[in-house]
Amino acid sequence: MTSSDADAVSAGASAPAGTLTATGESGREGHSSDRKAPDFYIVGHPKCGTTALYEMLRAHPQLYMPDLKETRFFARELHPRSPPSYPATLPAYLELFAAAEPHQRAGEASPSYLRSHHAAARIAQLRPDARIIAIFREPASFVRSLHMELVRDHVEAEKDLRAALALEEVRSQRHELERHPGLVYSEYVRYAEQLRRFAAVFPAEQMMVLIYDDFRRDNEAMMRDVLRFLEVDATLDVRTVEANPTVRVRSVRLYEMFRSLYLGSGATAAAVKWVIKALTPRRLRRRLTDSFRRQVVYGRPDSPDERLTRELQRRFRPEVVALGEYLQRDLVTLWGYDRLD
Repeated sequence: MTSSDADAVSAGASAPAGTLTATGESGREGHSSDRKAPDFYIVGHPKCGTTALYEMLRAHPQLYMPDLKETRFFARELHPRSPPSYPATLPAYLELFAAAEPHQRAGEASPSYLRSHHAAARIAQLRPDARIIAIFREPASFVRSLHMELVRDHVEAEKDLRAALALEEVRSQRHELERHPGLVYSEYVRYAEQLRRFAAVFPAEQMMVLIYDDFRRDNEAMMRDVLRFLEVDATLDVRTVEANPTVRVRSVRLYEMFRSLYLGSGATAAAVKWVIKALTPRRLRRRLTDSFRRQVVYGRPDSPDERLTRELQRRFRPEVVALGEYLQRDLVTLWGYDRLD
């Protein structure tokens, strides 16, 4: 977040809940805005059902969530290379929620807010009465799933998880962090510490902590609990979805070729896209593209490396114990950490 953005949020802190005075990029006072800031925030983690929850909530008529799922606004320090489509100023951020109707509660979902050391305080400064939803997953399966997603998204170049974990010490050095944002996997698994940052600025009744296992076991029941927490109608039909499933990239080289052809802007990519567009109807193009991704580029995840899984569980057991004690729930047994050698 830039200094002008921080000034804008600070200005909003003294205004009534949900209102603020916006400033522009220059930091000079701009127009006064009575536009309401979001009422609720899904703060993470990734690969824990955040996308599915986002999709289900935005289908509810009393809720509004923008098309841009992850605004990243309050954790800009974790995304130094975000494209221009992401809001960089407070007015741009608020504009994402301009279409919300007066009767709707607005919200957003940015999984990096949990990992950020500053997002909780920034959100509280802007919207102290906001509702916060956090989702946690068993650490070993979480890290494995996150690694596969980062490989798929062309963020992680090291396809082998053990090798990627071995790079953490180098990647965590200050001069390397900007080159490898989000690739220090152990930084995600500081569950209790992350919750305490939010608990320090939000009262307990404004926070809801979900466990991924519960979400997977009974998607609809958990969804209705969330709707009641947000104080909207929980009796309406709930459309359950499974979004953003974990997949394995079969070949990084093939994946890079696919991205360069379909997402690239060079002459070769433009020519390929023009030929495909000219020869195939739009609906058929979409089916062929999705089929190519599923069958050629992506595949089902490999079976977990049991030895590495055990190593990760031993490494993260203190985090599981700490989170369980914080939530007053036996996560050690739920996640199988009581069976470690």
